[in-house]
Amino acid sequence: MNLQLVRHATLLIDYAGSRLLLDPMLGDPGTAPAIENSPNSRPNPLVPLPMPVSEILRGIDAVLVTHTHRDHWDPAAASAIHKQLPLLGQPEDQPRFIKEGFTDVRPVMPELVFKGINIVRTGGQHGTREIARMLAPVSGFVLRAPSEPTLYIAGDTIWCSDVASALHEYNPAVTVVNAGGARFLQGDPITMTPEDVMSVCKAAPHTQVVAVHMDSINHCIVTRDDLRFQLEAERMLSRVAIPADGEAVALATAATVN
Repeated sequence: MNLQLVRHATLLIDYAGSRLLLDPMLGDPGTAPAIENSPNSRPNPLVPLPMPVSEILRGIDAVLVTHTHRDHWDPAAASAIHKQLPLLGQPEDQPRFIKEGFTDVRPVMPELVFKGINIVRTGGQHGTREIARMLAPVSGFVLRAPSEPTLYIAGDTIWCSDVASALHEYNPAVTVVNAGGARFLQGDPITMTPEDVMSVCKAAPHTQVVAVHMDSINHCIVTRDDLRFQLEAERMLSRVAIPADGEAVALATAATVN
C-alpha cells in the first residue's frame, strides 16, 4: 500500500495492484466560491494542485468518492475524469454520477469487491445536531485485500460512535482522517479537530493515522501547524502523519498486514 496526498482530501492510493483516486477536487485556485457562513471569505480552493491533472489521472483504475460536497467532488473532476472509469461511492450519489455521464457507477452498499479489494462502506457524523442532518449522508470506506494492511478512510466526520465502531471492528493498520476542524459561524466543527484526531489515536493504539483535509478550503480553520503543535504537546505526533500537498505518506513500520 502507498498513499500520496494530492490536496485537501484527494488521495492517490496504490493498493493490491490497483491505483484508486479518492475524493477528487481538481479545480484551480479561486474558481469556486467561498463556503458561505464561515470564518474566512476567500474563494476556493485556497492553493493550487501540486501536479498537473493529467499526472493525477495517469494510471487510475477507479475513483472512490465518500460524498459529493464540492470539496470532494467538483466540476473540474467531473469534467476531467474519463466517463468509462469505474466510479465507486455511496448509493445516494449514484443518480448524480449517471446524470454527469459516467457509465460504470458502482454503489458500495454495504460492500463490494473491486479487482480483489473488498471495500466496505462505513458511517460518519458530519457535524452535530441539525448541521449533521443537513450535511448527511457521508461515508467512509474500509479496504481489505490479501497480503495488504487494512486501510480505513473515515471521510468527513467528527469523532463519533461510527468511527469508534469501525476502528474496533476492522482494526485498521492505517486510518485516514479528515482534520481541519471545518466549521460554520454557528455550531460545532463538522470535521475532526485535534482533539478528535487524538481520540482516534487513543481508541486504536495500533493504527497509523494519516491526517489530511487542511490548508485548502476556506472553512477549515485548523492548519497543519496547529495540529502538529497540539499533537506534540500531547506526545502523540509520532502516531500521526501530516503530509504536505503532493507528498507521499511515510507509513510507520507498524502498518503491517493484519
